[in-house]
Amino acid sequence: MDARNRFETKTTFALSRLEWLGFLTVSLVLAVQHHDEIRWGVFVLLFAVIDVVGYLPGAIAYRRSPDGRVPRGCYVAYNTMHSLVTAGLIAGAWALFVRPEWALLALPVHLMGDRALFGNSLKPFGVAFEPETVPAFRAFEQRYRSAADSEEGAAPRTSVEDTDAVRA
Repeated sequence: MDARNRFETKTTFALSRLEWLGFLTVSLVLAVQHHDEIRWGVFVLLFAVIDVVGYLPGAIAYRRSPDGRVPRGCYVAYNTMHSLVTAGLIAGAWALFVRPEWALLALPVHLMGDRALFGNSLKPFGVAFEPETVPAFRAFEQRYRSAADSEEGAAPRTSVEDTDAVRA
């Protein structure tokens, strides 16, 4: 993946998930090491608020919709609440106005768990709210695999203009 080809192959996606799993592991190890210092009510609240605000409204709208469409606001809420930037702002504000505490580990545990364990990240407006493969993406993957297979053993590309993932 790069700035001009914004997609993941199965391998690069697995590697990204492995990185997120590393961050999840660090967060969980810290939570276990400091379990007696965690205010568990706060931990559960911080863990849950991400999905209560960011996921549940869209999930309900998706299931109630006859065609699976949900309002754009559901995507915005999901992406806002599942953003590492938002988590950082929440943690910073909590530490500033309440106190720094180990319960804030709920934020990276939730977000890294979503990414590492479930493969979920931010949602583009053009896909269904619940995961399903877009037919155009499935076709793209097939063309990409065919192009990659036909180029095995070929010299590496050196021109930026020649970095198309798929040739028509």
